[in-house]
Amino acid sequence: MSGKIIENVSVSQCYQLSRKFDTHYQRDNFAPFMRNMLPFQRGKLAWTAIPSMQLRNFSKYQSSFVNRRTVHCNAAPSTAVVPNLDKVDFLKLQNGSDIRGVAVAGVEGEPLNLTEPVSEAIAAGFAAWLLEKKKADGSRRLSISVGHDSRISAKKLEDAISRGIVGAGLDVVQYGLASTPAMFNSTVTEDDAFLCPVDGSIMITASHLPYNRNGFKFFTNAGGLGKADIKNILERAADLYNKFTAEGLTSSKGKALASVKRVDYMNVYTSDLVKAVRKAAGNIEKPLEGFHIVVDAGNGAGGFFAAKVLEPLGAVTSGSQFLEPDGNIDY
Repeated sequence: MSGKIIENVSVSQCYQLSRKFDTHYQRDNFAPFMRNMLPFQRGKLAWTAIPSMQLRNFSKYQSSFVNRRTVHCNAAPSTAVVPNLDKVDFLKLQNGSDIRGVAVAGVEGEPLNLTEPVSEAIAAGFAAWLLEKKKADGSRRLSISVGHDSRISAKKLEDAISRGIVGAGLDVVQYGLASTPAMFNSTVTEDDAFLCPVDGSIMITASHLPYNRNGFKFFTNAGGLGKADIKNILERAADLYNKFTAEGLTSSKGKALASVKRVDYMNVYTSDLVKAVRKAAGNIEKPLEGFHIVVDAGNGAGGFFAAKVLEPLGAVTSGSQFLEPDGNIDY
């Protein structure tokens, strides 16, 4: 797997280390450039997933040498590789008006394609799309809420998405475990205490797909995004991704940690939902009294519905099952 530039090293140290371990060079090719190459200047190395590194940023004479031979070095390569991806790789993640991909390794024949860097780029693409859609003039910072279901890859993707949003200059509010309708609702709720309404929202979910999959749904106060919007975001993400460096990704983690806000929005959502049902029923306190409603939440994010919505409205929910979130379950 080829990688982008990943590490600054002292090439002279690399050369000396290679000599120590008897790494052999073709002296007939090397000799004409010895005067120009020693002492080496600090340069950037690109890892090609074999125990060799190709030198970059040399003079025109040194470059002609590099083009002819690979300089082998026993220095350990960095593990922080940003794999090269084309725009088509991003577009393959589109599933109608959603994004879907493999976020957990270990299933034969299903390679990872929804990685943290990819997710960070997609979030930055959504942020750029939102800034354009809202015609932001810089008078205020836009904000995006992020929530997720119970999948085991949810937290790492939530953090990656948050980094992408912060890096794009927007505020991010994490909700943690949430339902998809709640994420849309956060764009229309008016409650300053819970930083609402937000300008956009991302739900991390893959609905009924197996545990190793995950994906994203996007909302504004106009509703869910359409197919054309998702394609636009993925195209933006591909362009942004190809500008990523390992150093930049590491730096973005620190910036996001310092600026991410977290609120318990689900308490607001369930309370508002109960109030809305009561109002629609003619201001009756328990409009569902006498009803026996069984909930099967499939170990997803919807287990709250029995105790926090139906029971306050008067329903009996005994017999409900799979209310506890479990990200290892195939939905």
